[in-house]
Amino acid sequence: MNQSHNERGATPEAASINEEADLHNPLAEEIEQLRAELEQTRADVLRERADLENQRKRMGRDVEQLRKFANERLLSDLLPVFDSLDAGLAAAGSEPSPLRDGLELTFKQLLKVATDNGLSLVDPTGEAFNPEYHQAISQAEAAGVAPGHVVQVFQKGYVLNERLLRPALVVVAKHD
Repeated sequence: MNQSHNERGATPEAASINEEADLHNPLAEEIEQLRAELEQTRADVLRERADLENQRKRMGRDVEQLRKFANERLLSDLLPVFDSLDAGLAAAGSEPSPLRDGLELTFKQLLKVATDNGLSLVDPTGEAFNPEYHQAISQAEAAGVAPGHVVQVFQKGYVLNERLLRPALVVVAKHD
């Protein structure tokens, strides 16, 4: 028996350990495979959570943008009314009269409602020309006005929540 152990190179105890190792080896491989799948699933879940969070944030920004600019069309449609009231005030002159007072009060009330909804007036007389908010329709020489500054406003501009709704139409002082 000694000879057979030496010929095979292992004792019966060693042979049974090798057989057990052979049985555990496929199990160990399966465990490693399952661990890898678990890690992949965890990574997928984290990625999906991040995507969901990004989508939630994007939707929140979109809803906020919709709120800020929901009245854009209505306020755009009111711009000619502002222009008409402004022209009426100019035509009424500077002398106090019931007509002028009524026009001025109506203009102020309408402007307050529009301002409460994010609209602001762009009246750049005397300011430096800003192509983002002003549209130059001509240039003129003007004494006492720095070159590149607005000399006259033909039509006031309007901004809705920092977005240009209509540029102011202006005349700009010429450069020497």
